Amino acid sequence: MDVAKLLHLNNEKQAILLKLSVVCVAAILAFAVRLYSVIRFESVIHEFDPYFNYRTTRFMTENGFYQFHDWFDDMAWYPLGRIIGGTIYPGLMMTSSFIYSLLHAINVTMDIRNICVFLAPLFSSFTTLATFLLTSEIQDTSSGLMAAALVAIVPGYISRSVAGSYDNEGIAIFCMIFTFYLWIKAVKTGYLFWACACSLAYFYMVSSWGGYVFLINIIPIHVLMLMVTGRFSSRVYSAYSTVYVLGTILSMQISFVGFAPVISSEHIGALGVFGLCQLFSFYTYLRGALSSEQLSTVLRVFGLSLFGILLIGGSVLSATGEH
Repeated sequence: MDVAKLLHLNNEKQAILLKLSVVCVAAILAFAVRLYSVIRFESVIHEFDPYFNYRTTRFMTENGFYQFHDWFDDMAWYPLGRIIGGTIYPGLMMTSSFIYSLLHAINVTMDIRNICVFLAPLFSSFTTLATFLLTSEIQDTSSGLMAAALVAIVPGYISRSVAGSYDNEGIAIFCMIFTFYLWIKAVKTGYLFWACACSLAYFYMVSSWGGYVFLINIIPIHVLMLMVTGRFSSRVYSAYSTVYVLGTILSMQISFVGFAPVISSEHIGALGVFGLCQLFSFYTYLRGALSSEQLSTVLRVFGLSLFGILLIGGSVLSATGEH
């Protein structure tokens, strides 16, 4: 008997089931191909940085987050020692500690070392799913299936996410792709929910890896290109304004990041695009509310006021000797 008829599946349901099967196989493949070192040898942490991350994760698991944050590790950066809370991205450790606590809450006993060993392969499966969602949102599900299959076996990603390679990139690649997916959803829908979700994903990325500056630069570039090409809309405005403000506030809660999002040159582009969004939206509002003559008058007054402020500010800085 035909299985499809037995399960009462029409053509549409069969297509959905087939696509889900392909995505699941790609996710399982992404996990399996990264287990070679464990199968060939044993479950161990590789290299120096991953072992340091494992040691700090064990300390967090045994002593809690606040003691971890205030911990002065005299075994790192010897003989100076290292203040852990202010010199580390804690997302990797918090993720492993959360999984450890969750497993023990449901009475699944697993050593924290094994969680650290298998964390990167696990998140590579999540990356496969996130890639499918992102590509399907941009193009179609067929392209999403192809992208998911490719990212599962791409050598450059495998080298940073094999079992035992307990480093920031193991979870950061997933965070980055998932943030892009939520950003596209926020732009296409204009819903505040997706913009807030994108901000939370960006915060997770900031807590996990210093490469978060790529995100906070590529998203503003996307918004700027939408402005230049005349495709800027209220949806883009609400999405970027929410993501930038909420994401910046959240990212500043990471001790290692601090006030960098508002004072460093790496983040100045995002701030500039945020300002352009406000000016562009205000101009669009005035153009719809005022006549041509009134709009010209307002723009002249605004331009003269801005020139006066810059002139006075420059004079004050020159008089005080500040540059």
